[in-house]
Amino acid sequence: MSTCDRAAAVSRRAFPAVLLALSAVLAGCSGAGAPEGAAGGAAARVSPPEQSASPPGPTAPAVSQVAQRLIPARGRYFGISTLETPWSPQETDMVAQRAGVRPNLLEYFAKWNEGYRRDAVDAAYQQGAVPLLTWEPWGSVAAGTEQPQYALAEISNGRHDAYIRRFAQDVKAHGRPVIVRFAHEMNGTWFPWAERRNGNSAGEYVEAWRHVHDIFTEAGVRNVAWQWSPNILRTVEKVRLQPLYPGDEYVDIIGLSGYSKHEVRAADVFEPALEEMQAFTRRPVLIAETGARPGDDKALWIADFFTWLRGRPDVIGFVWFERSVEQGGKHDWRFAETPETQNAFREGLAGLELADAPGGEPIPPG
Repeated sequence: MSTCDRAAAVSRRAFPAVLLALSAVLAGCSGAGAPEGAAGGAAARVSPPEQSASPPGPTAPAVSQVAQRLIPARGRYFGISTLETPWSPQETDMVAQRAGVRPNLLEYFAKWNEGYRRDAVDAAYQQGAVPLLTWEPWGSVAAGTEQPQYALAEISNGRHDAYIRRFAQDVKAHGRPVIVRFAHEMNGTWFPWAERRNGNSAGEYVEAWRHVHDIFTEAGVRNVAWQWSPNILRTVEKVRLQPLYPGDEYVDIIGLSGYSKHEVRAADVFEPALEEMQAFTRRPVLIAETGARPGDDKALWIADFFTWLRGRPDVIGFVWFERSVEQGGKHDWRFAETPETQNAFREGLAGLELADAPGGEPIPPG
């Protein structure tokens, strides 16, 4: 998401379990140098079972207990991010009506001067959806990429430990499962946790990630599934992803932010990054932000996105950035922008089997 997207989001505050035999889970934005994103509704229609993905190699560590609950054994996540997600059931209802089915995942954002909000997680589950929290280690959108107090070394050296521990304890006390997408799009240059910004150095991103994760582990938090989510490679092709990966023992789900700029094939947007990631991890993929820029080819790209998705059993779902410019988008990313784009989305989604979202029952602390 761009700075203007994030400003809009934060100003508003913002499956069944996999088979035990699959203890090691499988895997497999933007355009101009910065990320571009920033109850009525019919029941989900079910298509014939899709191709099953083959399991990873024997060396991949098992995902966490909560990830086993949240990674669908069958079906996909249809997620959304709106200006008021997840606090506005009315917005969810409106999207459901336009899409023809209800979303089963809701994404929201929090920066590091905000505490854990039970009401956000509760609101998602009350709407029949899994909560996806994008947790951003910065304090001010307006300050941009130069925020020395949030440099990666400052995270690793303990400056923010009191905040992280308090957040972890609150997550643990609540107990409800949540996907945490921490410090996303780290391969770009538009956030202060990028290694090429804010005085950061190579290797410090992984150190910061592991430090935060270790604090949660020490606190006995068992209800967080960790998502590592870079940006697609467009405009940052020279930045390699493996040096930024914390390791399978620290990650349950991988993801991408990727928006159609001018393409008509979804593969052109996502495949270069996915191919690179599959060289070092086989974790399942959740597209954490996507959408399409207005234009004559938008409906074509949306239709192709669902065709591509059905051919990628390692991709367990996606989050559509359903926002216009007035709602905080750099462009009008909404699938409901025009009747043609809405119809393409409804038809594509109708052919996709959706997962049954878990009920959000608390997981006992460790």
